[in-house]
Amino acid sequence: MASATAKTADKKKAMPKTTRIKAAASASKVKAKSKPKAATKTSAKPARKAAAKATPKVRKTAAKAAPKPKVPKLPFAVNDYVVYPTHGVGKITGVEQQEISGMDLELFVVEFDKDKMVLRVPVAKVKGSGMRKLSTPQKMTTALSTLKGRARIKRTMWSRRAQEYEAKINSGDPVSIAEVIRDLHRSANQPEQSYSERQIYEAALERLARELAVVERIDEEAATERLEGMLRAA
Repeated sequence: MASATAKTADKKKAMPKTTRIKAAASASKVKAKSKPKAATKTSAKPARKAAAKATPKVRKTAAKAAPKPKVPKLPFAVNDYVVYPTHGVGKITGVEQQEISGMDLELFVVEFDKDKMVLRVPVAKVKGSGMRKLSTPQKMTTALSTLKGRARIKRTMWSRRAQEYEAKINSGDPVSIAEVIRDLHRSANQPEQSYSERQIYEAALERLARELAVVERIDEEAATERLEGMLRAA
């Protein structure tokens, strides 16, 4: 045995230095591979805990990111008085759901008692149609003060002026309607109106009187008399 050990030692001494370094390195690798994998199991535990903690946070964030859809508020309610530009004052009597061309539409039902007419206006197109709430008392006061002003008649052909007057009436703006009444009104010492002038004048007077009656909660006839009295006093 002693002689065998001596021979092995002699062989190691006889080996070159670089060969001995490589042999030592390969031996250390073999030892590293043979070690148990306990370190891997230990390092996996913190990762699992971190994942478990992160999961509830993700769920909470997802719940907050999906709020309930808000139902848009309607601009008008049932029994509200509104002004439709081409028809004047009407009253909303209901809100209907109808299927038109395969689409479900929500519609305002507007009744015009004076004209015995019912109009259905899509809720989505209210703004584009020009339908509005009644004028405020301040706005109506401005319209009434317009009646007291001086008439402004353009020196153009009547057909063109008639179109401008009708456009003002159909705008639904009380001040513009008052301008038509003021310009077409004739006092006792002025020439009488022509037939077409009289028609436009009466249409404007009726339109403004209806809104004035609802705003001030008076009879339409009383509102008409008030407007004509202001014109005579101007």
